[in-house]
Parts: sequence; C-alpha cells; structure tokens
Amino acid sequence: MSYRQLPSLSALRAFEAAARHESAKQAAAELSVTATAISHQIKGLEAALGVALFLRRPRQLELTPQGRELLQVLESAFDSISNAVERVSAAPARQAVTLSTTPAIAVRWLLSWVCMLRETHPNIDLRIHASHEPVALDGVTADVAIRYGDGHWPGLVAEKLFDNTFIPACSPHLELHNVAQLPAHSLIHFHNKDAASAPIHWAAWQKLAKVPGLDVSAGLVFSDETHAISAAAGAQGVALMSRQLIQDELDEGRLVQPFGPELEGKPFFLVYPESRRNDPTILAIRDWVMGVPGGLCVL
Repeated sequence: MSYRQLPSLSALRAFEAAARHESAKQAAAELSVTATAISHQIKGLEAALGVALFLRRPRQLELTPQGRELLQVLESAFDSISNAVERVSAAPARQAVTLSTTPAIAVRWLLSWVCMLRETHPNIDLRIHASHEPVALDGVTADVAIRYGDGHWPGLVAEKLFDNTFIPACSPHLELHNVAQLPAHSLIHFHNKDAASAPIHWAAWQKLAKVPGLDVSAGLVFSDETHAISAAAGAQGVALMSRQLIQDELDEGRLVQPFGPELEGKPFFLVYPESRRNDPTILAIRDWVMGVPGGLCVL
C-alpha cells in the first residue's frame, strides 16, 4: 500500500483561503488565526513544494502559474470534502413529543402559537392529543398534558397556567341585559361523557343565581366546547363558558357577559412526570407553553 505524500493540511487551507481572498488578512479572519500565521504557513508550503505560489506585491497577493494550478485543484478538493462531511454528519435527532389537552385548549389557545415552538426547537415534532379524558403520561400515549383539576397528581409535576372562571356569555345581538330575561332564551350546554370531571354547568349556576322560571335541562347540548362557543357567538342562545377560553370573543365584542354570577372552576395546569423534570425535550415544551401569550398565570 502506497502512502500519499502531502504537505500540511493547515498550510494547504491557509494557501487556499489567501488565494481565494487575495489577502492574508481576510484568510486569517476566515480561519480564526493571525495574518502572520497565514504568511508562515504559506512560506512553509512554498518551501515544501520548492516553488513560489505568490508574487508578493504591495497590499496584494498575486498567484504564480503554479499557484493558480494548485488553487484550482484545492478549491475542487475542499468543496468535495465539505459536501462529504455534510452528507455523513449525523443530523440532529428529531424528538416527537405528545401533548394531551382538551380540544378547546388545543384549538383556541395552543395551535396559533405552534410557530413559536418550531422557531426555537425545529427538531421537536409536536403531536397534540385532544381529549377530555386524562391519559397516561408514560411516554407512549402522551409525554406532557394540560389538565384542569386540583393540581395534585401523584408522581407528576403540576404547574398552574391559568384560572378557569365560568360566566354566562351570549351574542350582543340578543340584547340580553337582565338575568330575569334569561328564561326567554335558549341555554347552550357543553357535556362530554369522557370528561374526568364535569365542568361548571347550568344547574350549578342556577343554584347560586336562583332565576325564577329557568329550566336548566332545556336547550342546545354540544359535546365540544368550541361548537358551544360558536353557537353562542351565532346568537343561538346563552352559554356558560370559561372566560379564559372566550377572552378573544369578549375583547372583540362578538360575545358579551350580560350578567353574573360567576363560578370558579378548576384551574388548568401543565403536567409532566416528576422523573422527566430535567428532560431537555420536556423543558422545551414547558418553556414554550409558559411563553404562550396568556399562558403564564399571575399569582
């Protein structure tokens, strides 16, 4: 097996950069060395080859015929090396993370801000599991969740995101201003059989409000909160909804709160396994969720 007789690779890199830039100073900046070091490398290369590679002129490096021939070969060789290194280098491993939450949280709060996660962590593939049923955070079904509850789940870290205040809400087109008018309007209900615990419903609200003649069993029933919100915004009746989930509609005037009382539901928490508290991927999701506008509660 024959051995290649090659000059120093550092010297070849110094020559190629200096010849390409026609400047030892610019070559030094590219290679993060001094201009003096570039000059020494080139002189050593010329000595090893026994030929002059540059004609030294004031403030300019001019290639000799031998220098031009060597530059042409080196440019092609270094381009090939660079392409090969790029091809064989291991690409950053992609990480898939499943976040479980309710459909309303997914649609009305998270999805608009997924771009923030892509920008800061492009190698994380987010999978959203939308369900009212709590699922195992076992790294298979899901990794992290946004749940409503009391914040106490054994073996899990629970960080409060925001409160969950339920209010009557309707379209301003109903011109509803007094609670005594409520029995004349249809009630909009949200009920999902898979929910671990029922959200605040009209029967609980009526125990506090005590509105004469109000039938809390009548009205439209939806299994999806987003549909109930759309029906209320479409002037189809009055919904009892989480203020935090309809804040955009309230701010824009598409929904109004005509009267009280208000009822406090269980807050929303970001939840993940205690054993993965320091997992970089979990921390990335945590930082993203906490950075979502409106996501971090004010204690």
